[in-house]
Amino acid sequence: MDKVSGKLTVFFEDPFWVGIFEKIEDGKLSVAKVTFGAEPKDYDVQEYILKYYYSMQFSPSVATVVKETKRNPKRIQRDAKKQMQENGIGTKSQQALKLQQEQNKQERKLRCREQKEADERRTFELKQQKKREKHKGH
Repeated sequence: MDKVSGKLTVFFEDPFWVGIFEKIEDGKLSVAKVTFGAEPKDYDVQEYILKYYYSMQFSPSVATVVKETKRNPKRIQRDAKKQMQENGIGTKSQQALKLQQEQNKQERKLRCREQKEADERRTFELKQQKKREKHKGH
């Protein structure tokens, strides 16, 4: 049976509040970053998750180690409180975000290059057409 777990970390990254959604599925970690703007209340975050979770663009998967342990509920509560005090995100999450950023950068470069080549071809064709029209009359 497949186990899927998720985690949301909300923190202040000057000047906005940012949320990092981490999803671990089949031992692979995927991350999505969301900018909230003003400090979101709990009900704002819940509403956002219900509305936009399935339309989020998660990063490519990164292999990660998944530990399966039974944990004491009090320990879980203490860990949650500790995580609320921490700033930043996990290194695996940072790697996944960086990978997504690099992929987006490459896609953007490819699109820009194709657009530039298409523009150059179009201007060349226009020049050739103009040249042919000048020769027509003679």
